[in-house]
Amino acid sequence: MHNKVTRQNIQDIKDLLGHDIVIDSDISEDYSHDEMTIYGTRAPDLVITPKCTEDVSKLLKYANDHLLPVIARGAGTGLCGGCVAIEGGILVDMSHMDKILEIDKKTMTATFEPGVILMNAIEKVSEEGFLYAPDPGEKSATIGGNVMTNAGGMRAIKYGVTRDHIKGLEVVLADGSVITLGGKTSKNSSGYDLKDLIIGSEGTLAIVTKIIAKIIPKPKLMTSLLIPFSTLKDALDAVPYITNLEDVATTIEFMEKEVIEDARLYLGKDFPNKDYNAYLIVSYSGNNKNELERMINLCAELALEKGAIDVFISDTEERQASIWDARGAFLEAIKNSTTEMDECDVVVDIDKVADFNDFAKNVAGRENIRIRSFGHAGDGNLHIYILKDDMPDDIWQRKAKAFMDELYEEAAILKGQVSGEHGIGHAKKAYLKDSLDPAVIELMKKIKVAFDPHNILNPAKVIDIE
Repeated sequence: MHNKVTRQNIQDIKDLLGHDIVIDSDISEDYSHDEMTIYGTRAPDLVITPKCTEDVSKLLKYANDHLLPVIARGAGTGLCGGCVAIEGGILVDMSHMDKILEIDKKTMTATFEPGVILMNAIEKVSEEGFLYAPDPGEKSATIGGNVMTNAGGMRAIKYGVTRDHIKGLEVVLADGSVITLGGKTSKNSSGYDLKDLIIGSEGTLAIVTKIIAKIIPKPKLMTSLLIPFSTLKDALDAVPYITNLEDVATTIEFMEKEVIEDARLYLGKDFPNKDYNAYLIVSYSGNNKNELERMINLCAELALEKGAIDVFISDTEERQASIWDARGAFLEAIKNSTTEMDECDVVVDIDKVADFNDFAKNVAGRENIRIRSFGHAGDGNLHIYILKDDMPDDIWQRKAKAFMDELYEEAAILKGQVSGEHGIGHAKKAYLKDSLDPAVIELMKKIKVAFDPHNILNPAKVIDIE
């Protein structure tokens, strides 16, 4: 059981850290929610913006001694209520720890503080001739937030997800202890891999204060193919064949005409082609023009063989930008098109994506609700949004829950997972519990207690232990 934050606690913390904190009406409304306000709005009792690891360590030791909840927050771009202070307590805004500490060309690593914005990290590494390969769609998210949710993104099919690119972490445990996990070495088979356990833990096991990431030489060339199909099922049915080509695509994304129109209206820019019902975007990267052309031609020929209507090649910066700007805006465009929404972030085997998407459409049609879907066809991760529009609140709440219940039940039948990249937060806890063996849930609880015996770190997220 946690204690409520008192005025004495606030004064103690202010004295301990030696800089101002934010309380009461001075707390910005932004701190009360993440991008999905449907998952709750609750203001923390105070907000702290640490400047260094020592600040975090002092704070956690005090909070642990006084049984005060602590919620770490990056840019607040999450989609499952992971940084909402649903029990009140102390919100730690890590966005001010935003230094790029080092780019080490010899070990091909970059060292970041957790508040570094993803787009800034990508740009800085690129200037040095390298690529930070993870490519989550929300470029204004922080690297720390990406680590905490094990963010995926559009390049996961070729390069993997965030976890595959993190070599070392500095973290602060619940009692204030500072430990280092991993480092710059290329291999490590030294005991349990606690680093990988922290990644994706959503701030429930520790707070990350330093990140050592793998970087790779930046490919010199990239070309994207925009491939239209008569139906989304036709498009998705072609994906397993594309993934079996000898050259691994950098991205394979899927979308339908409706979400492209949402993006066009939101951005005020035309998409290169919007005449067909469904599309794949397939991109390849490399350093040799002839090799890249070979990859593109093989993919184009296969796509046409598997039912594509045409293949449009985007081989200039302008054409690339017109496609990827629209793709990057899908979430905000959908959000802008309705009054409220909820999201399903399941991942299934890539040969089951079409079946799952058809199932979602059938449920939506039966319930007379509007949905939008897009996602990462190459790794089976779908993003399906149910839209409130002008539904009365009581009907919306009932229909949204029923829709999500059916989708997650179907995902379990298909041997899928509750979340591909957005995490569990508090919004998807029940679905996680239902999807896993009880023995797995019990093991997770024991891990949580081992790291955080008093349950002060982001309580009531991912799993419940009380």
